[in-house]
Amino acid sequence: MTQQNVRPNGLAYKDAGVDYSKIDPLKIDAQRAARETGGNLAKLGYSEIEASRGESAYVVDMGDTLLASITECLGTKVLIADAMRPITGKTYFDNLAQDTLAMAINDIITVGATPVSVQAYWAAGSSNWFDDKERARDLVQGWKAACDRCGVSWGGGETPSLGGVVEANTIDLAASCIGVVKPRERLTLQDRMKPGDAIVLLASSGIHANGVSLARKLATQIPEGYSAKLSDGRLYGDALLDATVLYSPVTEALFAAGIIPHYIANITGHGWRKIMRHAHALVYRFHTVPPVPPVLAFIQDKAGMSDSDAYGTFNMGAGFALFVDAKDADKTVAVAKQAGIDAWNAGSIEAGAKSVVIDPIDVTFTDADMHLRA
Repeated sequence: MTQQNVRPNGLAYKDAGVDYSKIDPLKIDAQRAARETGGNLAKLGYSEIEASRGESAYVVDMGDTLLASITECLGTKVLIADAMRPITGKTYFDNLAQDTLAMAINDIITVGATPVSVQAYWAAGSSNWFDDKERARDLVQGWKAACDRCGVSWGGGETPSLGGVVEANTIDLAASCIGVVKPRERLTLQDRMKPGDAIVLLASSGIHANGVSLARKLATQIPEGYSAKLSDGRLYGDALLDATVLYSPVTEALFAAGIIPHYIANITGHGWRKIMRHAHALVYRFHTVPPVPPVLAFIQDKAGMSDSDAYGTFNMGAGFALFVDAKDADKTVAVAKQAGIDAWNAGSIEAGAKSVVIDPIDVTFTDADMHLRA
């Protein structure tokens, strides 16, 4: 990779203030404490699906219904939108609304749930933030459009003004989502995944909303900043603000076609390492990698990142992974494409120690590279 405008060893995610080796231990401690609260459900006649602990969404068995829930935040992508508005004149908050909902919806569908309703959390640093009518309009309209795309109800939310906690001229966006797994056979957390299963990857639209802090850091280290030109002629900042793909139309279409994935992974923080999120020890071997979006290729090049660093941080063109019976792989690809999302029958599951093996780029991640479970 070209070493340009960066320190000799390249730019890493922790250089932007995000160090998962410090964050993940807290997550594991929280999981241990949270697990001890599961028994509280017995008072209501409910129980938890223990296999959902450590997954992207939590599932409660309510008897005739499995209820899934998740809360997610957008992160720092709003700061790129604020920086780009004087350059392009666009607020980008319609895209940011979809990003925020995608963070929650794309997580909840990994357990086989149909998303039902969402709640909004928009915390501004000052009530003056809401005075910008164009920006507020784009946020509302983008939020509704994403809800309609996924067929969910927008139930309400909270819009606090948090001066001193949130910077005065910005906003923190988050969403919660509930969904139902119905029928119960759609639950994708059982012990279905096995050697011989196929791995189908769904295309991303770009950076989505993970690795953004590193992308922002890079903008401060290249002369053109967010106005730098990519290989496709677009501005760096403009491409960073492409909305995250909503994958629920694909999972719903798969269920309608009679295909129940054996497991599903949302490729977010930790990049392709997230593919081995399942608790079991298995090898995830890839013979195909999707084309890398120009914005991610640009970041890898200008930040001097190795393939291992890039694929361990970003989605690199694959935003979602579906693990299906080998006989269903081609049909899964076809269903995704019919839903407007490109897809690849990209690999297979093998027996062996937990690892992600990406043969085309000679990169391997092992269990030691990701710690998400208590």
